[in-house]
Amino acid sequence: MKGSNSHGPDRPRSDGSWSDEPRLDAPERAEPAPSAEDMMTVAASRALAGRRTCFVGIGLPSLAANLARATCAPGIVLIYESGTIGSKPDRPPLSIGDGSLAETADTVVSSAEIFNYWLQPGRIDVGFLGAAQLDRFANLNTTVIGDYRRPKVRLPGAGGAPEIAASCKETIVVVRHTPRIFVDRLDFTTSVGHGDGPGARERLGLRGAGPVRIITDLGVLEPDPGTRELVLVNVHPGARVEDAVARTGWPLRVAPDLAATEPPTAAELDALRALTS
Repeated sequence: MKGSNSHGPDRPRSDGSWSDEPRLDAPERAEPAPSAEDMMTVAASRALAGRRTCFVGIGLPSLAANLARATCAPGIVLIYESGTIGSKPDRPPLSIGDGSLAETADTVVSSAEIFNYWLQPGRIDVGFLGAAQLDRFANLNTTVIGDYRRPKVRLPGAGGAPEIAASCKETIVVVRHTPRIFVDRLDFTTSVGHGDGPGARERLGLRGAGPVRIITDLGVLEPDPGTRELVLVNVHPGARVEDAVARTGWPLRVAPDLAATEPPTAAELDALRALTS
């Protein structure tokens, strides 16, 4: 029989140990491994490090931009086309009309001022966009799937995306890497990326540099300096080059010095969970 103490005989615990035995702490519950979606969002947020201003699209771009504000770019000014400047929402906004954008903004101006004064003269560092379709030159479709007159799907439309793609100093696109999105030919060109190749943006008189990075759930693509065609330059942890090639509607080029994306840190994942919980 076990010994006793001044408070009476020891009693067995429910786990079979006795009260005078040191109790081992229960093992900590392991955090779930980051998903491909998590990796895409974190990689996109890191692309905003060092940037001062970002014109943000709704959806994946907005989540990534607000994660950047909580981690690597705390001073970044987020701008939405509804006229909010310096918005600091604590959750991803549902639309450009979400009340949290105005409530947390440094200031709110008219849409005309956002486009005519801030965007079109090239005052915004980077535009963050999504897309329903994307081609090898990073041209984007957010208008229709199928024939324009009789579409299979009518999408939300252009909104401010064409102006963002035209006038921001640089554009970053955040999309999932699927055959439905990475197509050989767009059903409709909503926003011009690099047109049909070298010199296209200059011929059209577009102010900004265009898409400099495409971030997906598999990796990162960047335009070739000479041809302007997208090249796979990074692959995310757990993703395979073969998957990226198979899910692309054109023969995808892979950089000879292909790099591996750094996995998300605990701080990045905590900040992401705080935004999405």
